[in-house]
Amino acid sequence: MRTGKGTTLLLLFPCICSIVSIIPCQRTVKAQPLPPAKYDGFLYTNHPVDSDTILIEAFFDPFCPDSRDSWPPLKQAIHHYGSHVSLMLHLLPLPYHDYAFASSRALQIVNLLNPSATFRLLDSFFEHQERFYNAQTSNKSRDAVVNEIAEFTAETVGKSYYSAIVSGFKDSKTDLKTRVSFKYSTSRGVFGTPTFYINGFVLPDSGSSIDFKGWRSFIDPLLAGQSKNRDALPPLS
Repeated sequence: MRTGKGTTLLLLFPCICSIVSIIPCQRTVKAQPLPPAKYDGFLYTNHPVDSDTILIEAFFDPFCPDSRDSWPPLKQAIHHYGSHVSLMLHLLPLPYHDYAFASSRALQIVNLLNPSATFRLLDSFFEHQERFYNAQTSNKSRDAVVNEIAEFTAETVGKSYYSAIVSGFKDSKTDLKTRVSFKYSTSRGVFGTPTFYINGFVLPDSGSSIDFKGWRSFIDPLLAGQSKNRDALPPLS
């Protein structure tokens, strides 16, 4: 078949696109020298976890309104199911929320200083989220906003922690922990908040809140399936 120059270019175009799409991957993908010493995230419940425990993983941005709105019904579900369900919360500070990384770093710092206060700080960030929105901080320097976040954190978890919190923001280790958390979230294919996984499988409608009724629609069948499987097993001889 005779082809002109335009047709030839069209035939070659898929190959060119393939090459172009491969080159950036070769430049940006770097192997991590070692995995982190501890699994990423904050464990909300402290009851024993076994093979029957349903694991919910939530990916939140402290300054994301949808994360904020999804938090109360998720907590309600966790308390409703008790030891049958466990929650691991991961942080994904979104780049279009100017100080999401700083707030995520504050959570990492507090978790190192007093793990029992981590979720109290998350509650406070959600409650006073509008204080740190882009519009409210646009006329302030980065240092001024980070200092405000440090002061806010100390007001929430205890003023005696203020010096340690300020030191934490100067410690490169807390910066690294926040970066690792971000990278972990993206490695799971998470690009928006809130995103939820149950037992390792992503739930539909990423970026949307799930109400208490919605959580029950996911979890009740799983618990019923566990009970049915146990009943079907023959007794041990």
